[in-house]
Amino acid sequence: MGKHDRFQIVYTQGVTEIVRVLLDTQTGVHYLQTISGYAGGLTPLLDAEGKPLCWSTEEEHL
Repeated sequence: MGKHDRFQIVYTQGVTEIVRVLLDTQTGVHYLQTISGYAGGLTPLLDAEGKPLCWSTEEEHL
């Protein structure tokens, strides 16, 4: 993926059943993507208060 793509993969696990965390670089929101065969799903990750989990500026400096 290019540096200027809207969605970046920040975590991935699995080979045939895949789980990924995607970052929307325009909004900062994290999404959970699952892929299993021809099926899959996508949902935003939420914090303890039910708000979308967003990339913080502190994480950019790690």
